[in-house]
Amino acid sequence: MIDFTGTSGRHEGNFNAPKAITRAAVLYVFRCLVGADIPLNDGCLKPLRLIIPEGCLLDPAFPAAVVAGNVETSQAITNALFLATGALAASQGTMNNLTFGNARHQYYETICGGAGAGNGFAGASAVQTHMTNSRMTDVEILEKRLPVRIDSFSIREQKDSQSLWPGGAGALRSILFLEDMEMNLLSGHRTIAPPGLAGGQDGAVGRGRIIRADGEEERLDAVEQASLYAGDRLVIETPGGGGYGRP
Repeated sequence: MIDFTGTSGRHEGNFNAPKAITRAAVLYVFRCLVGADIPLNDGCLKPLRLIIPEGCLLDPAFPAAVVAGNVETSQAITNALFLATGALAASQGTMNNLTFGNARHQYYETICGGAGAGNGFAGASAVQTHMTNSRMTDVEILEKRLPVRIDSFSIREQKDSQSLWPGGAGALRSILFLEDMEMNLLSGHRTIAPPGLAGGQDGAVGRGRIIRADGEEERLDAVEQASLYAGDRLVIETPGGGGYGRP
């Protein structure tokens, strides 16, 4: 039985997840736990009793906003279930949704991060995890089509001496803007770290900042909207995954 009783009520923002998203996240987790190649269909949920209170964050009533439910809350569900079953430490738990554009150009990407570790294996670094289905545009294509330059796209340093199996590290992405644009960031785990499991170390929290053309820096929250001008840099550091076990 998977009982979501006690889940928070409807979110005033857009982090509500429709019931279909909640069911999909549960299906994904338990299909991973089966450990065999089985068909993906509704029959996978037959052995499970799923309780989702009506009107809560995971089954909101119209007209609740739900855009972040698909890309952010779904990640929280999968992390919670993997942790509860003892199978996997938390992964980055966010898709780091970034959009920017102006009247001539528009762009959307999700940025990879660290995967959680498990019993017998370390977490992978700078990968898309769990409830995501997108790949990032190649740097060469992005720079050819849009007035931006990718200054850096690398794996963050994440020191983990506490875990037997360390979690994966997040990514660092720095974008130089050559034209004025508006930016929106929709992300998570900027304050609370992705938890480790069985005594393993928590993953690193994510960070974001704007470095203005004159060198001034502005810190970004997890959910943010900002104006960017030619010469500004946007720097996103995505969360790492939690570690597993003690050395």
